Amino acid sequence: MISFVWAEDADKIIGQNGSLPWKLPNDMKRFKDLTTGNTIVMGRRTYESFPNGPLPNRRNIVISRNNEYQVKSPAELINSKEELSKVTKSDEDIMVIGGKTIFQMFLDDVDILYVTKIHHEFVGDTKMVDIDYNKFKLTEKKEGTMDEKNIYPYTFETYKKIN
Repeated sequence: MISFVWAEDADKIIGQNGSLPWKLPNDMKRFKDLTTGNTIVMGRRTYESFPNGPLPNRRNIVISRNNEYQVKSPAELINSKEELSKVTKSDEDIMVIGGKTIFQMFLDDVDILYVTKIHHEFVGDTKMVDIDYNKFKLTEKKEGTMDEKNIYPYTFETYKKIN
């Protein structure tokens, strides 16, 4: 099963200069809760945005066309989408976490969408790929709690592909 996990602003912005344009601890907690114990798949730039290397308690797989690229153990490097099926089991939960090129690569294969919609506009240089939400059913929607650390209004939404 392939899932996308991401946050976007009101204008579908997902990044600015290789990082998130916002601080939203509750979204980071949801991301951790969803991905811990699973396989996460990302591109090189998303991997490089992690200040402490591979995320703990998850299998980190980085896709890069550059087969000379070095990842810090225990992260694994593959060079194509096709290679993913060779290094994972068919029943493995795979969570694609970005960036845009990697989301685009798996757009036809995604089964579940976990999106945090931030009801605010930020400056950014990367937008989320266009997703045809008519192919998905909204199965969960939860308004986020705002406080002194989570200062932007947001909603957690989960969509499952309609078969």
